[in-house]
Amino acid sequence: MVIILAILVIGVSGAQRNESEIFTPVIEIYRLIRNHFHWSDRIDSQRLLHGALRGMVQELNDPYSEFLTPEENRQWQERLEGRFSGIGIEITLQDGRLMVVAPIEGTPAYYAGIRAGDFIIAIDGETTEGITLKGAVMRIRGEVGTPVILRILRADGVEKDITIIRDIIHIEPVRYELLAEGRIGYIRIMRFSLGAVTALNAALASLNPEELDGLIIDLRNSPGGFLSAAVSIASQFVDSGVIVSINERGVPRPPFRSAGNNIPNLPLVVLINRGTASAAEIVAGAIQDHRMGVLIGERSFGKGVIQRMIEFADGSVLRLTTGEYFTPLGHPVNKYGLTPNIELTEDEDPLAVAIEWLLARVGHLMPLR
Repeated sequence: MVIILAILVIGVSGAQRNESEIFTPVIEIYRLIRNHFHWSDRIDSQRLLHGALRGMVQELNDPYSEFLTPEENRQWQERLEGRFSGIGIEITLQDGRLMVVAPIEGTPAYYAGIRAGDFIIAIDGETTEGITLKGAVMRIRGEVGTPVILRILRADGVEKDITIIRDIIHIEPVRYELLAEGRIGYIRIMRFSLGAVTALNAALASLNPEELDGLIIDLRNSPGGFLSAAVSIASQFVDSGVIVSINERGVPRPPFRSAGNNIPNLPLVVLINRGTASAAEIVAGAIQDHRMGVLIGERSFGKGVIQRMIEFADGSVLRLTTGEYFTPLGHPVNKYGLTPNIELTEDEDPLAVAIEWLLARVGHLMPLR
């Protein structure tokens, strides 16, 4: 693949050419392979096409843009739906290094001690230097019950090998409970899937906010999901105004606005950490900018870009970064993340701090405007 790309560069340098001329070498290379490659039984036209498309997208040097084959697309959809085989981590490439965005709570990776921000420097003894996201996923996933050894590098420079047994991963997008003897409602949003909005509404109805003294929304290690889900969920906690604005190639799109909330303006805490990313940052940023609640925890991940999914007739998909998003007050999120109103040290319990903060405000049930 690298050689083909090098030939293309040589062939198109110099004078400006139109698109059909620029990509003529792609067809020429395919014909040369089809007519002259020695092992003709290895030639699969569909795989060659997918390989060319994948290489094109990889050259964008964007960790969030990728080409997915039909099988990879099916696996990605399974992850969004919250049921798949693996170890339960969200990963990305940061400056060419494989990094954990977040371990998914209740999964083998979570119980094994994988942390948000860990760099994976080897998988089963093989270095991850130069690895692609697809390559990493393929090496980490495997048959249920089999082990995978991840060598991780912590922020403090410590390296360690962690053995994790693969399993079926099942993620409920939302879970909830009552805390502080029923005075505080707690909602954990794990994933912003299409079903998360319905699940959140059910949680709010069950918790009965009219009888609560406060509410905690836990977005720690929530790696994101659909933009539409983020806007709908943020609308439940923001009376009115902009939820998020998006800039595409320097051109602002009409902002997404709150549809209006249906619950009382209770004292509200949002828990975030370095694994809070993407759609979760949209929700947290909207609540913070509109002063409907406070953020407690640590700086979020900083994935402030959006992707569009373009599906082709054969079931393959192009996931392409098409814009950058900003909080209601216009703050960029990408590579910056969100700064919590109350930043905690590693030895502080975020949930305990949140409960204490909320109970201290009993009798002062006004939104933080």
